[in-house]
Amino acid sequence: MNNPFPLKRLLASTGLVLGTLSSANVNAGTAFVHLFEWSWNDIASECENFLGPKGFDAVQISPPNEHISHSTWWARYQPVTYTNLTSRSGTEQELQSMVNRCHAAGVKVYADAVINHTAAWNGGGTGWGGTQWTLLDHPEFSSNDYHSDCTINNYNDANHVWSCRLSGLPDLDTGSGYVQGKLAGYLSKLKGMGIDGFRIDAVKHMSPGDLQAIVNQAGNPWVFSEVIGAAGEASEIQPYNYTFLGRVTEFKYGTDVASNFNGQIKNLATIGESWGLLSSGDAVHFIDNHDRERGHGGGGNLTYHEGAKYNLANVFMLAHPYGYPKVMSGYDFSNTDMGPPSNGPNNCQNSEWVCQHRWGNIANMVGFRNYTHGTSMDNWWDNGNNQIAFGRGNKGFVVINNESDPISQMLYTGLPAGDYCNVLAGDNECGGDVISVESNGYATFNVPANSAAAIHGGQLATPCNDCTDPGFPSLYFRGTANNWATQAMTQIDDNIWRTTVMFDGSHNQRFKFDVGTDWSENYGDNNADGILESGGNDIYTNVVGTYIVEVNDKTLSYILTCADCGGHAANFASLYFRGTPNHWGTVPMQLVSDNVWEVQVNFDGQSQQRFKFDVTGDWSENYGDNNADAHLEQGGSDIYTSVVGSYTVQVNDQTMTYRLIAQ
Repeated sequence: MNNPFPLKRLLASTGLVLGTLSSANVNAGTAFVHLFEWSWNDIASECENFLGPKGFDAVQISPPNEHISHSTWWARYQPVTYTNLTSRSGTEQELQSMVNRCHAAGVKVYADAVINHTAAWNGGGTGWGGTQWTLLDHPEFSSNDYHSDCTINNYNDANHVWSCRLSGLPDLDTGSGYVQGKLAGYLSKLKGMGIDGFRIDAVKHMSPGDLQAIVNQAGNPWVFSEVIGAAGEASEIQPYNYTFLGRVTEFKYGTDVASNFNGQIKNLATIGESWGLLSSGDAVHFIDNHDRERGHGGGGNLTYHEGAKYNLANVFMLAHPYGYPKVMSGYDFSNTDMGPPSNGPNNCQNSEWVCQHRWGNIANMVGFRNYTHGTSMDNWWDNGNNQIAFGRGNKGFVVINNESDPISQMLYTGLPAGDYCNVLAGDNECGGDVISVESNGYATFNVPANSAAAIHGGQLATPCNDCTDPGFPSLYFRGTANNWATQAMTQIDDNIWRTTVMFDGSHNQRFKFDVGTDWSENYGDNNADGILESGGNDIYTNVVGTYIVEVNDKTLSYILTCADCGGHAANFASLYFRGTPNHWGTVPMQLVSDNVWEVQVNFDGQSQQRFKFDVTGDWSENYGDNNADAHLEQGGSDIYTSVVGSYTVQVNDQTMTYRLIAQ
């Protein structure tokens, strides 16, 4: 994606690669966000306060290398050196702190990697971190490390595109062993800091073999390739030529969705590979990105300027099962070269930052996508124009109204009977209206113009019918035991909230209580006396095992009661069930008798349904079944099963056997 600037043009597009060369320990989640031009400190806070609680899988960050000293956004895409990690977003120390804090919040970090070229602006100068450079003289590279001085003018010739300069930017000789080693060293350093993956910029300007060699030398980190896929260009530089390396950006998705939201969204019933898109497993897709919202590298995308229509397009993207979606989140701009505001987002209270990822419909649809992951699109309905609805298996259902008239329609959802929160009715998933699904699977939806509604089994409206006058509308347990995620507590009596937590006794083990999911009203214990104070200190505890955590929201007292302290013997200190039924999360198992662990699991019979057992919750000691004989082996194979329904999963840690007991 090209961005114009005086006398030159800069390629700086976005896209995420995850793939066959990637680390086996990193897998694509369900949705991630690009916090474009955010500082490292602001990203860290956002991971803790919003991205983790809302279920975002990862955050894409701006290039962390030192770059030219210039106010424009594209300054980040003109590298000065790969050894100095001082950038407009912060220092190397702040970068490391951000990675650590995001990981603690359960959020992965993908770094934008600009490795095709180095800086060109004004032919030289002083970089952001103080490094001196000239056009062909950088700390790692000299004139011998670049391709010849030719300018790309023929996109029908792949070798020309791979070997010449993009609008004057010195093109690194990525076929050179020396250059490959330096670039691989940069990726390796970031990987060593905990960076979980890389978006590789300008990939069509590097041959697949060159990029493969660099990634291999870097230890095969998780990468995704930014390839625009412009029509009429050489086949060798089209997206499908790079999918063997991992996922590739699917730019056509955004323009296809835009054209239909500007036309008739009924046509989106068939969007996917049949439209000429990459296969779902190969694609990273988006409604817009930092280039397209500025009209660079092509046009035709919806942007935040379109307001409700843009919002609904993102709802559709997150509801539909295709690909690995990326949500764009940037700042307001009046010209396409503008750099970021001088002041940070300030928890998205600074109106100069658009913060699209915090729009209620977009943020809450991440939870919808997480819960419905692995299910197909079913029960499509449309009015023949711009009102559509569809389900995701028997787990979720969404209605999108891209018209100026409201919807009032009874629709078949395919969901079990029950009362569901309309997660798009407010910032709090259960802060708005309730939609009831009848025993026949039908529900009535009343959706205003240019709006949407969505329900899923992860947000049931289950108030305590016999309880009165709760002090809190909701309450969530958050702490190191669940990576500071939002674990909903249940009101079980007047003013009494309860949940069950598996504590592992880790260093600095602690927790707090959050009334919503955004820390705006939270409670800790300043005096370690069992009484909560608003905004109080983290509550430290050294307990180990499964505990019932109970809060009285009238007296503001809390108590931890051991749920598995019956004196049972066990070889494991803890045990977790992890598999496709819980999106590979950590569900604690309870020690119910000597050496016997149990947990209740709902299996849906999805394709490739499987699970394993994890002793500590970090995969460092895990067990599978190599021979499919109900005997566990350490590090063994995933355990496949086709069962459907509620089962007790039981493990004996003395005989190392397991079984599933139908309920």
